[in-house]
Amino acid sequence: MEQQKLPNVTIAMILSIVSFLCCCVSVGIGGILLSGIALFLVNKDAKLYQQNPEDYSNYSTLKTVKTIAIIGLVLGVVSLAWSIFSIVSMGGWEGYMEQNKELFEQLGVPSE
Repeated sequence: MEQQKLPNVTIAMILSIVSFLCCCVSVGIGGILLSGIALFLVNKDAKLYQQNPEDYSNYSTLKTVKTIAIIGLVLGVVSLAWSIFSIVSMGGWEGYMEQNKELFEQLGVPSE
C-alpha cells in the first residue's frame, strides 16, 4: 500500500506562517486566531496518524508545523499584551490614537 500525506498539513503550515505576519501587522488577534486554527488542524491530523501510522508519510512535517503554530500563538499573545499595555500606558484609546497621529506626522505620512 502506498503511503499518503496527512490532509491538513499544508493548510496548517500556511496558516501558521501567515499568523507570524498577522502578529507584526495587527494587534495580535489575527495571529492568535490563525495559529489556533492551525493547531486544531494539526491535532486532527495527529489523531488520524495515531490510528494508522504506516499509512502516512509526512508526520515529521506535521511536527514542524505544530512548532511553528505554537510560536505564532505565543507571538500573537505577546503582541496582544503589548498592544493592551501600550493603550493603557498612553491614557486609553484616545491617547494611543493621538500618539500614533503624531508619529505619522513626524514620518511625513498625511493624516485624514
